[in-house]
Order: sequence, then C-alpha cells, then structure tokens
Amino acid sequence: MPSPDHEEHDHYLQAYLGSGHGRIIGKGREVSGRRRDATTFPLQLSVGEMVLGGQRKFTGMLHDLTDRVGLEAQLRSTEARWRAVIDSAVDGIIVIDEHGRMEAFNPAAERLFGHKEQEVLGRNVDVLMPSPYREEHDSYLSRYLATGKAKVIGAGREVRGLRKDGTTFPLHLSVGEITIQGERKFTGILHDLTARLRMEEQLREQEALARLGEMAAVIAHEVKNPLAGIRGAIQIFAGRLPQGGTDLQVVKEIVSRIDSLDQMMKDLLLFARPPKPKRMTTDVVPLVRTTVSLLSEDPAFLDVDVEIEGHAPPVSADADMLRIVFQNLLINGAHAMRGKGKIHVGIGGGDSVCELSFADAGPGIPLDIREKIFTPFFTTKSHGSGLGLPTARRLVEAHQGQLTIDCPPAGGTTVVIKLPTGAA
Repeated sequence: MPSPDHEEHDHYLQAYLGSGHGRIIGKGREVSGRRRDATTFPLQLSVGEMVLGGQRKFTGMLHDLTDRVGLEAQLRSTEARWRAVIDSAVDGIIVIDEHGRMEAFNPAAERLFGHKEQEVLGRNVDVLMPSPYREEHDSYLSRYLATGKAKVIGAGREVRGLRKDGTTFPLHLSVGEITIQGERKFTGILHDLTARLRMEEQLREQEALARLGEMAAVIAHEVKNPLAGIRGAIQIFAGRLPQGGTDLQVVKEIVSRIDSLDQMMKDLLLFARPPKPKRMTTDVVPLVRTTVSLLSEDPAFLDVDVEIEGHAPPVSADADMLRIVFQNLLINGAHAMRGKGKIHVGIGGGDSVCELSFADAGPGIPLDIREKIFTPFFTTKSHGSGLGLPTARRLVEAHQGQLTIDCPPAGGTTVVIKLPTGAA
C-alpha cells in the first residue's frame, strides 16, 4: 500500500478487532495499490472475513482498474473538448432524444431563445417552436422513427423560432442524427437569419426606391408641369365668373384638388429622390420653435398646445430637411389628437448625439398597424398620401440619424429622433 493507507492499515485492523466496526469489511471500494517497483495503480478492493482453525482470516479480492480509469479519463477529456467546442460555437446547438426531450442546450442557444439551459433540459423541444411547427413536430419525429423517411435530417431549411418572451424570429435549421450507447439522438444547429433577412429587405427596398425615383421623375415631367398650366387656366376662367355663384365654388374646389395633387407629386419626389443634405451648424431648438410658429397659423392647430423643453448642442444638418421632418411629426400628432391636446417636444443629448422626442396625447398606434407605418403609401387618413413618416425617416437617415416610434402603455405616441452632432 502507498501512503496514507500504508501507515493507517495496522491501526485500522487493530481497531476493527477490538470493536467489530469496519469501513470496508463486506463492502468494496476503490483504493491504490503499490507495486514492487514503487509505482501505484488503481484497484477495486473487496474484503471478506472468515474463521479457519479457530483463527480469523481476511480475504481481499483485487481488481485492476487501470484500463477503466484510463478510459474514463479519456472520455472526460473528450467530453471536455467537445463541450468547449459546442459552448464556443456562435450558432445554437441543441441535442434531443428520440422522444423530443432536450439533453443539451449551448450558450448560443440560450442567447437565441432567452431560456437558460437548466430551464429547458428534459422538456420537449417544441416549446421553442411557434405554430404550426409545434403541433407538427412530435408526429413528424414519430413518423421518421417508424419509416426512416426524413424531411430535414441531413439537410437544412428555414423555420421560425419562438423566444421565451413570445416573439418569433427566422432560423436556418440543420438536423443530424447520431447513436450514443445504442440510443438515437438528434442534433440541431440553429443560425439566426434576422440580420440577413433585414439586409435582404433593405436591398429590395433600395431597389424599389430606385425604380420609384425613376417613375417619380417621369410623373413630375408628364403630370406636374401640365397641372400648373391647368391650374392657371382655371384661375383665369374663375376671374370671369360672378362672385358668390355656385360655379365659382366649383372652380375653387377644382383648384384645391389640383393643389392637393401637386403636393402629392412633391411628396413623392421628396420621398423617392431626397436631396443630399446641405449641412450647416444648426441649433435645433429655434428650428423647432419656428416650425411650431408656422403651423400655429393653420386652423387645424388652433387647439393644439406644443410644449418645448430642453436644449442640445448644435448639429451638422440641413435645416430645411429637418424642418420638413418636424412639420410631418407635429401634423401627425395633431391629427392623432383630432386637433385638441398637447404635444410635448423634449430636446436633449450629449457630446455625440442630439435627441428629440415628439410625444402626443392621442390614442396611440394599434399593434397591427405599427409594423406598417413606415410602408410607403400606407395611411389611415382619408386624405393622406402615406408618405409623411417614410419621408421623415429617410431624411433623418440621410443625416446618419435614427427615427423610432414607441407607444407607451399609458397611451399616446412618442417619436424619437437621434442625430449625430459635430461641426459642419
């Protein structure tokens, strides 16, 4: 025996003979043996007791554990290496058994779905799936186990994942099959497609905007110029009509419709081909006040109170383009409140960012409409063009800024603009 068993053995034996209490008699345990050459090795020791010729004897059965211990160490090392690879993977990796229960859930999967590993181990993987994938999964797995016919095993496809907070997101799923100690397991490698799909959407949007710009230029040439001529001719005709007659009212309505159509042409051109900002050092506070002052002359703003608070460092921006943005947001706020209420404009920021928030006291934007508000030509107004908010966002982004919309639970709508500061 090596130390410390070597020093303890005689004392242990005497204590057992005196008390009859022993730690390993009739049991087995792992110990270390000491060879003649002083090397040690692992042993399984089982000790028994018997009486021969009136004398107590002890038998020790010894099984060399060198191979088993070496194999266990190798397995632990292999498992540690594979675990390190899986844990460091940028894609989510999930392992399930043939009943769909999760057995492994790496850190990337935790980040993707918002669940901790201990929360999902042992649960069916369908908790990570929205409908209709959730309802189909168990039947698909059972059918594959029975027939061997697979749809996604050995291949990949695009699916949707379900986060812990209930939101869904696009995924690319690759499924593989392995057998461990006679049990079938399935591995899923999950890659988040959110960024890729967003980029593809932006490319499609840019392509569509390019085509829209070409169309807008044609419309401006073929429609806008003739409209000006028609308007002038009608005004001449109106000058020859008697004042107060119904014919004059009809002509004024025609002119009003022509002006609305002309304004739509201008909005379309501005959205489709926004000018490059002519940057100058601009103080946004007086710019907001000037915009509010101009709008206050509009009858639609008679009962609208605009409160402006805060200050911010100057920005390098095109004042005319920002005035269009502020005007669109203020008009939208007034329409949301049906011409009555308060709009709060908060201005702040730091050394690198100027932030403006336009908060109205309206009913807010319904959830099913929020995803569409930046879609060109989408509007809930009877006379709207659906280009106000999309144009405002394009003009802000032309300044390398951001425009976001939030609808607090208490009601109302808050539009936040963030613009980089800096010298012109």
